[in-house]
Amino acid sequence: MMLSIIMKFTEKFLSKFFLIAVVFLFLKIKAQQTEIKLNVAFVPLTMLNIAVEKPLNKKFSIQAEGFISPWKSLYGKNMQIYMGTLEGRYYFDEVMKKWYVGAYTSVTAFNIQKWNYLRSAVIYDSNGNPEFLSNGNVRVTQCYQKGFALILGFSGGYHFKINDQLGLDLYAGIGATQSLYKGYYKDNDERYDGAKKWNKSGEVIPTRGGLMLTYQLK
Repeated sequence: MMLSIIMKFTEKFLSKFFLIAVVFLFLKIKAQQTEIKLNVAFVPLTMLNIAVEKPLNKKFSIQAEGFISPWKSLYGKNMQIYMGTLEGRYYFDEVMKKWYVGAYTSVTAFNIQKWNYLRSAVIYDSNGNPEFLSNGNVRVTQCYQKGFALILGFSGGYHFKINDQLGLDLYAGIGATQSLYKGYYKDNDERYDGAKKWNKSGEVIPTRGGLMLTYQLK
């Protein structure tokens, strides 16, 4: 119950954060050269990844980004993610042109199935024996994870100019991820991990990437 309340609060907070960030960048900062972006790579997956990038000088820029996958079930898998990212970029040529590198931090709330939990598996009891259902069948189910993560990482990419206002931003990022989560069985929503409170995990993995269609405000 407490985790569900925290998840709902975090989802509402991040949604408001994204909206406020976009409005602030549009209205409080001069619009010249500011770009709004949509990650076209995630559109076919019905996920929304938008960003606003603002130049600070001829070499540096700052970008606020939001990623939303609101689906509690997508193709039968848990895939609910709310992520906010703030990134600083350095362009080798000129801001918003050609090659760049960046550093970013992200916060996220998730209800997902990790890559190694996507398949159904036989469930075993504490003695290592298969569990059986009331109908006599062996218990087979999948698992999912709910929690939060903080990410610190580095990115790189290339910014193409199509014309004065349109462009493409091809990028990828890898980050150190620290997560707090709880693991559940899909068939009864009970904990599978045996922990009383939170599990903790840390790993270095790709956390960002795609192809952004960009539009520069005039």
